[in-house]
Amino acid sequence: MKSSRLVSILLLLQTRGRMTAADLAEELDVSVRTVYRDVEALSAAGVPLYGDAGHAGGYRLLDGYRTRLTGLTEGEAEALFLAGVPGPAAELGLGPVLAAAQLKVRAALPRELRKHADRISGRFHLDAPGWYADADDTPYLPVVADAVWNARVLNVLYRRWREPTDVRRRLEPYGLVLKAGRWYVVAGPGPRTFRVDQILELTSTDDEFSRPETFDLAAYWTAYQREFHDRLHRAEAVIRVAPGTRLTGPVRAAEVNGCTDQDQDGWTIATVPIESIDQAHDEFLRLGAAIEVLEPAGLRDRIAHTVAALARLYA
Repeated sequence: MKSSRLVSILLLLQTRGRMTAADLAEELDVSVRTVYRDVEALSAAGVPLYGDAGHAGGYRLLDGYRTRLTGLTEGEAEALFLAGVPGPAAELGLGPVLAAAQLKVRAALPRELRKHADRISGRFHLDAPGWYADADDTPYLPVVADAVWNARVLNVLYRRWREPTDVRRRLEPYGLVLKAGRWYVVAGPGPRTFRVDQILELTSTDDEFSRPETFDLAAYWTAYQREFHDRLHRAEAVIRVAPGTRLTGPVRAAEVNGCTDQDQDGWTIATVPIESIDQAHDEFLRLGAAIEVLEPAGLRDRIAHTVAALARLYA
């Protein structure tokens, strides 16, 4: 809609300063000619907007001009308050800052939109971690966040899963990611991913680093997750599943759910990816007698041994 686009132009110029017509057209996914018309409409409406010609030219607002958030739609106002997650903000040391920012935004909203924003805050609460996951102890998270923001080098003692477990690393922290209630820092050189709760010691330095201009944190994390899952499930198991049983979780057994390949007893037979014998052993045992492992033989023997030991224990 044109009205929404006019507000977008106004807010872009207000937040970014000088922008060319081509920049605005690319940002809004419209033609340069459309931008020219929109700028004329804003000027006609009394917005102190002017343009400079030449190589360093572009559109800009008169210095000191600010607009209130009257251009927000009902859905945008609701989403804005739904996006404020107090738990992670507090972990980063930004709890009071977030509360103050929301208070200021709420005060700037028109009365009707303020009512919708309050309704969202009162009816939705975001709690990312799972029920059975203990909260990670991340005492160094605020320091890591400060280093991310100020591009400062960190020297850490880090605990990893393979030997040697405790290693010293020099980190150039590019960004922080919160995944399922757990914080990760993506750091150069590399970049590589580190769990913040596995940092045993940390020393902040005054050494600065240059964050690569082409680095995109969201794109990196998407690729990292894809590669992680590709590495995670390198083996396969052939299983029989009792009627009515649905598999979920790390076994990534969506192939079974809805599968029509059944034996004469009505059990579903399927091949599913697994991470390892140990992981599949623990995962499949949770289903008890509702699942039978056919292959590989090593996994089948391992589960049979465990079941036999349980039978002796409870005999």
